Amino acid sequence: MDNKILEIFIPGPAGRLEAKYFKSKKNTSPIALVLQPHPQYGGTMNNKVVVETFNTFMENNFSVCRVNFRGVGKSDGEFDNGQGELADAAAALDWLERENFDNSQCWVSGFSFGSLIAMQLLMRRPEINRFIAISPQPNVYDFSFLSPCPTSGLMVYGKKDELVPIEYIKELDKRLSSQKGIKVEFQSINEANHFFSKNESVLIKCLDKYIKKETALY
Repeated sequence: MDNKILEIFIPGPAGRLEAKYFKSKKNTSPIALVLQPHPQYGGTMNNKVVVETFNTFMENNFSVCRVNFRGVGKSDGEFDNGQGELADAAAALDWLERENFDNSQCWVSGFSFGSLIAMQLLMRRPEINRFIAISPQPNVYDFSFLSPCPTSGLMVYGKKDELVPIEYIKELDKRLSSQKGIKVEFQSINEANHFFSKNESVLIKCLDKYIKKETALY
């Protein structure tokens, strides 16, 4: 199993969930779940940002899983407007934790729509230590449920995001930065659009730096 990315199927609430999984050689390695963008706009677990995020966790010695939500790829079921996708994410995290019960940290990450599901999962699972939200859409989805946000994390966005006006990101930053006991870092990438086209390498460096910083004590 070591050093191989496996295609697996996880039992989910609507049937099987197709996933890719890498298990670290170290039993106490941290774990991470990476969530895909919107299924109705072509989003899958093989989205480039999702794959690069997965690889960055893998290269930092995480046991990491990325999953296709219901109705995507070989996953059973059909799109459920976020509620079912949250249940899918919870089932994937359950599986990941069972496979890595001695994990030192638990992270969740999502891209675009996946960042919404990641943050909703974060509110329900106190074992999650850190999060990474890439291209969140506070102009489309209501993030007021983060009151308070239970743990520290990173939000990354492109300054040329064509889908999210910058004032919505600034408002979310202002709201989360006022909370005590946690630190949510907002990092912008100057030339990047919503999908980080031609800026993937800058995104990877940003993710890698944050992951290394936040796992240094473990």
